[in-house]
Formats: sequence, C-alpha cells, structure tokens
Amino acid sequence: MAAQQPPTKDAITCHILDTSKGKPARGVRVQLEGGGSRSSAGHGHGHGHGAGGSSSSLKIFESQTDDDGRIKAWLPFSESTTGGDVPTYTLADVLDAEGSGGEDQTTWTLRFFTEDYFGGKDKTFFPEVVVTFTVERGQTYHVPLLLSPYSYSTYRGS
Repeated sequence: MAAQQPPTKDAITCHILDTSKGKPARGVRVQLEGGGSRSSAGHGHGHGHGAGGSSSSLKIFESQTDDDGRIKAWLPFSESTTGGDVPTYTLADVLDAEGSGGEDQTTWTLRFFTEDYFGGKDKTFFPEVVVTFTVERGQTYHVPLLLSPYSYSTYRGS
C-alpha cells in the first residue's frame, strides 16, 4: 500500500500581485492565523478563548510567496521561544478538527509582511496588510492581494 501524499494545495491559498511593477510579488512572508470559532449569529470573533477543547485554540501557519507570487501550502509556525517543541499539525488537520468539533464557521487572518517586501518603513505606507475572513466547513478559499507601496485591494478569488 502506497503512502498517502499530502495535498499539493491547501484549502486556503493566496496570491500577491505587485501593481507598482505589474508583476507577482515574490518572497513575501505571510502568516495565517485561525482556529477561532464564530457564532452562528455573527457575534464575536473568538481566537482560542472559548470552550470546546483544541478545536478552538489559535493555530499559526507561515509561508512565503513563490516566483509566481502564490502560496499554495502552509507550514506550522514555531517561535524559537516555544521551548523547542515543533508543531506537527497541518492546515487540513486543523480544518478537519474544527469541522468534527461542530464548528460551521471559523475566523482566519492573513498577515502579509509588506514592509520587508518593499524594503523598509520609508518605502511603504502599510508595514503589514491584515485580512480577516470567515471560513465555512468544507470550502476552499483563495485570497488575492493587489499591492503597491501606498495602496492595496483584496477579494475572495476562485
């Protein structure tokens, strides 16, 4: 029996186009944070503060855009101060756990580190671009970011 291959594309992806150059934004560091539940009434944006065990705890992933400005897969983020434990979960694991825990919607945030990409504080008006969105169980999400040093635009892509 062959080993199961990991998916080549996660359920949440993004694409950054540098509109000041008319090209993909290569090498942009991006963090994906999520796992907070959102009530069906639309109140509150829990980020790991509610009851329900591990499915409601905040998870952080990180990646960097490829030569085409895309992020197709995420790795768990591990700070050097976490005591040496390396996280082993995947985005699919977290999304599956949320679904099995009865969460229909969860809140996720993409944090684009644009200051580093543009080369410093005096090179861009937005040191970070933060996009928070709701994820429904079983759906896939593509979040394009049109970026320049002094403006940005985003939307739900396909």
